Amino acid sequence: MKTQDILSKVNHDSGLTVPPGYFDSFNKQMIESLPVQPWESERPIVLPRSFWQRVRPYVYMAAMFAGIWCMMKMFDLMRPSSNNMIGFSNNSELTAAISNDEFYYDYCMSSLDETTMYDALFDEGFNPEELNN
Repeated sequence: MKTQDILSKVNHDSGLTVPPGYFDSFNKQMIESLPVQPWESERPIVLPRSFWQRVRPYVYMAAMFAGIWCMMKMFDLMRPSSNNMIGFSNNSELTAAISNDEFYYDYCMSSLDETTMYDALFDEGFNPEELNN
C-alpha cells in the first residue's frame, strides 16, 4: 500500500548543516580572529556641549507647542460663529420656518422626548421650584 504522507516523499535535507558544537565557541573565535583597531583602545574625547546644543531640545519643543496653538487657532477661526447658527440671518426661508410655531413643533420638537428636554433644562440650571413663586 502506498503512503499518502507527502512529507515522507520529500527529502528534508537542504544541505545547510553546521558541525556539532560550532556555535558554542563561535563568539570567542571571532573576537580572536579580528585585529584590534586603534580607535578601540583610545579613550573617546568628550567635547563640552555648546549653549545651542543644550537649549535646542527645549526650543524645538516650544516651537512644536506654538505650531499646535496656531493650528488650533486656525481651526477655531474656520468654525462658524455660535451666534449665527446655520446662517439663519442670511437665509430668510429658514428664519421664517423657525419662527413659525406650527412648523417648529411638528418638525423640530418631534425628535425630542421629555427626558431629553428635562435633562437639557436641568443642565442649564433650571429650578422647577422657581415656577411656584
